[in-house]
Amino acid sequence: MSGTVRQQKYSKLIQKELSDIFTSDKRGILGNSFVTIMEVRMSPDLSVAKVYVSMTLAKDKAVVLDKLNTRKSEIRKALGNKIRNQARIVPQLVFYIDEVEQSAERIEDLIKNLNIPKEEKD
Repeated sequence: MSGTVRQQKYSKLIQKELSDIFTSDKRGILGNSFVTIMEVRMSPDLSVAKVYVSMTLAKDKAVVLDKLNTRKSEIRKALGNKIRNQARIVPQLVFYIDEVEQSAERIEDLIKNLNIPKEEKD
């Protein structure tokens, strides 16, 4: 994680509160998908939060991401209600699918499928 200490503290606050919002999901934003906030990166002026989400139990991750983007204003309002006493600015939210898990699985599969011949001892 890079950025100033202020950006890091703010991103951790946003990550915690968004996780709480998605866990309680009373508005039915996610349906039956389970969304985990993997990382939040803040812009230097704290006005934009890039939220990286991992989705399990989701058949089509693009559809869930689309749901998040269409209901972004509701999520931002709920976030504002939670952090209004701790922060001056409620950042704009930009959601991304976290690709780290998929990349790790792909690398693991490549390693498993390597055909390495055994050494012959003289």
